[in-house]
Amino acid sequence: MTTTAPRLGTALARLLILAAAILGTLFAGVAPASAHAALTGSDPKDGAVVATAPKEVNLTFSEQVAMSADSIRVLDPAGRRADTGEIRDLCSGSIVRYGVELRAGLPDGTYTVAWQTVSADSHPIAGAFTFSIGAPSATSVALPDREPGGGLVGALYGIARYLSYAGFAVLVGGGAFVLICWPRGASARPVQRTVVRAWLTLTGATLVMLLLRNPYTGSGELSDAFDLAGLKSVLETKTGAALTSRLLLLGAAALFVAVLFGAYTRRTDPKEKKDLVFGLGIGGTVVATGIAGTWALAEHASTGIQPGIAMPVDILHLLAVAAWLGGLTVLLIALYRAPSVERIAVERFSKVAFTSVAVLAATGLYQSWRQVGSWSALTGTRYGQLLLVKIGLMGVLVGIAWISRRWTQRLADLPSKDLSSADLSSAEEETEGVEEGEASEPDEASEADEASAISEISEAAGASGASPDVDPERAAQLARQRAAVATARRKRERDADPERSGLRRSVLTEAAVAVVLLAVTTVLTTTEPGRTEEEAGRSTSASGPAAVPDRPVDVRLPFDTGGVDGKGVVRLSLDPGRTGANGLHIYVERPDGKPLDVPEVKVALTLEAKDVGPLPVAPDRIQAGHWSASGVQIPMPGEWRIQVTVRTSDIDQTTLDKNVKIG
Repeated sequence: MTTTAPRLGTALARLLILAAAILGTLFAGVAPASAHAALTGSDPKDGAVVATAPKEVNLTFSEQVAMSADSIRVLDPAGRRADTGEIRDLCSGSIVRYGVELRAGLPDGTYTVAWQTVSADSHPIAGAFTFSIGAPSATSVALPDREPGGGLVGALYGIARYLSYAGFAVLVGGGAFVLICWPRGASARPVQRTVVRAWLTLTGATLVMLLLRNPYTGSGELSDAFDLAGLKSVLETKTGAALTSRLLLLGAAALFVAVLFGAYTRRTDPKEKKDLVFGLGIGGTVVATGIAGTWALAEHASTGIQPGIAMPVDILHLLAVAAWLGGLTVLLIALYRAPSVERIAVERFSKVAFTSVAVLAATGLYQSWRQVGSWSALTGTRYGQLLLVKIGLMGVLVGIAWISRRWTQRLADLPSKDLSSADLSSAEEETEGVEEGEASEPDEASEADEASAISEISEAAGASGASPDVDPERAAQLARQRAAVATARRKRERDADPERSGLRRSVLTEAAVAVVLLAVTTVLTTTEPGRTEEEAGRSTSASGPAAVPDRPVDVRLPFDTGGVDGKGVVRLSLDPGRTGANGLHIYVERPDGKPLDVPEVKVALTLEAKDVGPLPVAPDRIQAGHWSASGVQIPMPGEWRIQVTVRTSDIDQTTLDKNVKIG
């Protein structure tokens, strides 16, 4: 039974639609780039009430950040700047701390500290908190809801980041595939176009990222992409320098592509070609390593633990990805557009892919340990969960690659099933010139057949002495028929090889999974590493601010005053259960759950660790069994003791207490 290869226009379209659906699902649940450096402490702390105005506000981060003159802003209750705008570098050893001085004579009230900066791995981070001088007050400060790196600019920047990875993989992997596996492919137009388009994609994506960098880390407004002052400031940053270096290296890559598809294809002397391959191999490796280094120097590998080891490992990881996935892309194009791919080329790529997978496994294991660090971070953080998805996709990809390798071995075991044009049928040999046209564009073969058919008809008419006024419409119709027959014959002969058809299908599936894998990898680069997230969480918990998540505090306290109707339950709710103003609701119920109307209910709050309190609260009676108070102030986080006094008669009362943690 003959196995027929799937048509590129239908099978590939279906797989790409499936890949797009998976990508949509992935990106739909992806929040804007989260903090890679985290705020681990502040002075004053979030929600703190201080007796006198501090001289400055200090912020402590989990890793190095890039500060600008406007990175920290302190706003008074009316929304006016309360700081001098002078950022002070207070870093010492491994402690990353920055401060801003406050103006003298600040009045009492609630002040808002808004900060925005860029972490060492190039991602924007921002946040805000409040503290009060003297006593809390109302504030008119309205902070923007936009997340750092979000919105339209963030989406465009993410797309450009993905395209840059894809362009790099195909550019480097395609060049390596031609040099190592299929030297004759340098003259194949589909391969040339694929690699050139990859270079254009990477160059265009890099330019877009450079222009969007200023609004991506700042205002979030697309119009700021053309702000020359902002572009100048971007060029002075580490990320700007990396993107600029990438553009310069892409100039050298353009020269490599021109020589590979120009001078190399014109060489006929074997020694000259061998020398040129050696030079292209050395030069291409240097350029590819340099381009990969622009990611390693500006993103995750450049910060955190062991950066001296992590950056070379990251470069090696990127090169292995490019050799595998980029070479796979070019092989896929060649299998569908260039029927004369030699069997030996597929066998060589199989070995290259196996080596690349081994390198990816080793470097990926190290990167996973470095970025995650613990089993809890692997399953309990977004980075760890995405990493598990990536590992699963890698397993699927390796499985499909194993199937492709089996097809390759079957081709090697069948000498008669060579993929070269030398073993094609005689009908295909007669149309060798047209085959080159088919490799260039799907419609070029038909056009060439049609032109050839018209020429043959005209020559036949002239040889038979027929009238030169041949009906052009009839000639064109005959030409189209002959072209269709010739094209169908070639496709049938080309697809009659079941081994080749199986290899095509497996490589096509492999490429579709690789598209999704590359998307997950791109999302990983914009997600806070699990190790950093856990360390930041421990530091934040230890330093005090936001000790527990914001949530209502609900307390249930049974009581018995000893008198008539002296038994019941007090239900107390403090909402939102954090520092600052809270709403208090108290419900007094009988043992059967019905409301119990008592003469008096009182509440007091005490923070014994800080010798604060008791702070009395006098709730108002709303209805039978229900008391309420608004604007109950919790000046600072900690473990508070809530005391509730219930009086059921003139002489019968009891005091209940409960300790709760308030963030």
